[in-house]
Amino acid sequence: MGLSRKEQVFLAILGASGVSGLTALILLLVEATSVLLPTDIKFGIVFDAGSSHTSLFLYQWPADKENGTGVVSQALACQVEGPGISSYTSDPAQAGESLRGCLEEALVLIPEAQHRKTPMFLGATAGMRLLRQKNSSQARDIFAAVTQVLGRSPVDFWGAELLAGQDEGAFGWITVNYGLGTLVKYSFTGEWIQPPEETLVGALDMGGASTQITFVPGGPILDKSTQADFRLYGSNYSVYTHSYLCFGRDQMLSRLLVGLVQSRPAALIRHPCYLSGYQTTLALAPLYESPCVHTTPPPNLPQNLTVEGTGNPGACVSAIRELFNFSSCQGREDCAFDGIYQPPLQGKFYAFSNFYYTFHFLNLTSGQPLSTVNATIWEFCQRPWKLVEASYPGQDRWLRDYCASGLYILTLLHEGYRFSEETWPSLEFRKQAGGVDIGWTLGYMLNLTRMIPADAPAQLWAVSYGVWVAKVVFMVLTLVAVVGAALVQVFWLQD
Repeated sequence: MGLSRKEQVFLAILGASGVSGLTALILLLVEATSVLLPTDIKFGIVFDAGSSHTSLFLYQWPADKENGTGVVSQALACQVEGPGISSYTSDPAQAGESLRGCLEEALVLIPEAQHRKTPMFLGATAGMRLLRQKNSSQARDIFAAVTQVLGRSPVDFWGAELLAGQDEGAFGWITVNYGLGTLVKYSFTGEWIQPPEETLVGALDMGGASTQITFVPGGPILDKSTQADFRLYGSNYSVYTHSYLCFGRDQMLSRLLVGLVQSRPAALIRHPCYLSGYQTTLALAPLYESPCVHTTPPPNLPQNLTVEGTGNPGACVSAIRELFNFSSCQGREDCAFDGIYQPPLQGKFYAFSNFYYTFHFLNLTSGQPLSTVNATIWEFCQRPWKLVEASYPGQDRWLRDYCASGLYILTLLHEGYRFSEETWPSLEFRKQAGGVDIGWTLGYMLNLTRMIPADAPAQLWAVSYGVWVAKVVFMVLTLVAVVGAALVQVFWLQD
């Protein structure tokens, strides 16, 4: 005897529910994929306390680091109002107070819950190095005042200290190469990769009191005191680096003027690096207060000197050369000046800070050849002061010094570091690299993040969207079929 129509419908519904249920079970067993949730962002604050001014930089990076080093980006750059902290010898407390404005700007950008986890560091460079040489007690008072203010902030203050010249150069090199993507870069396949070593770029930095040169030479570094070693993104690096104290822009200008006073002591000083028609009065005593000046004022000079520009680039270059000791190298190929070891130049270089600011003003940052650079600076130095003053309104503070700065940079690069007509094209004058300001602070933060534990990113198990939809559909169909079969059993088959 065959099945009735009601029984056939019931068995069909029951079979459909079985198939649907089995399909849903199979989909549930499909392997899920481990998915990383977005990681937290960490922050770090670095104060660059230079000789002429202080800047704050706020950096951020994902908590899950790439090969042991945070992938860092710049979130804020803030210039502190007033001079460098080394200028506050008569009022050390003001050195600390001057930092509050920029610090408050940074704190606004950091979630309050992360304040205590955010490291903060202040590094003082050549200005404070010179002050410590001159008066260590005054330097200690300034550091104490800075520490008192920053130590009371809600972030994790790591300390205020003097940054060695070698570290300043090495961290600047890290900043340049990180910004250019020559340390690590994100590939089109979605992976972080290490570019070849030949793409690494040298770094030339010039502050107010010192200048640094850093690069990876083509052979071994023979003088190990000029070698800096560090590990970034799972790779080891060894660079040549040297910092020349007293060869920064401001100290060079002071030494240059003192040299002119010493060579021809008189109440009227004719300055070949000042433009013709320029005249000013300067106090004599402050010129000799810097530790970079190793002489005393000539006798019988008045307290104030009149300085008059003559606009003579040839005489200016001669006076600048007196600041260097080129004969100390005695023809050695691995020597720059003042008897300092330097291996032969290798690869491309980025020149920043005062290198950039001076050449940017002179419109010499577009890759002009050495001969053009030289001719442009000489032409500027021969312009009348009144003409230049009228052409650049509002720039009086630095305007008188661009001739001296331009010729000094040219002498340092060409005769000091030995960039020739052939190697000059390897030089680029830049303020930023990859969207970040060039200086030692980002390099420091990259190195610092190796010491901050990396948080493991949170994980979830997930399947593709299509599989998830199929699971839901078949589970709903199974539920409908089971309910339908039950209703048929209860209400239809019993009739």
